[in-house]
Amino acid sequence: MSNYNPQEALKQYRQLGIESQVSHASPHRLIQLLFEGALGRLAAAQGAIERGDIAAKGELLGKAIGIVGGLRSSLDMEAGEISERLDQLYEYVNLILLEASRNNDIEKVNEAIQLLKTVKSGWDEIAPQSSPEQS
Repeated sequence: MSNYNPQEALKQYRQLGIESQVSHASPHRLIQLLFEGALGRLAAAQGAIERGDIAAKGELLGKAIGIVGGLRSSLDMEAGEISERLDQLYEYVNLILLEASRNNDIEKVNEAIQLLKTVKSGWDEIAPQSSPEQS
């Protein structure tokens, strides 16, 4: 009989994969990873609300709020109006996520997902082009 829990091993492998991505990621990719992390947790939080798993919902929404806070803190506020608008958007997303948590409101979570997906798609479109020596 094995001393290893296959589920735990898979979890650790995935965690190592993420750490490897982060340590080798460009600043642009790091922001993409933050969006992906927030969106993944929000989708999981929707499932937790549907199942009535209040503890998981709270944990997942808390992590998503933390990630949105990371996106917000990464803004260059000297860059002008777009940073100010994104700051306001991220603040709004956090407010609706707090409301979603308080009221177990899947629609509020969905609203946050849609807003973040919109910003992420714009961010994805401005991905830096790799030069031939980077390929």
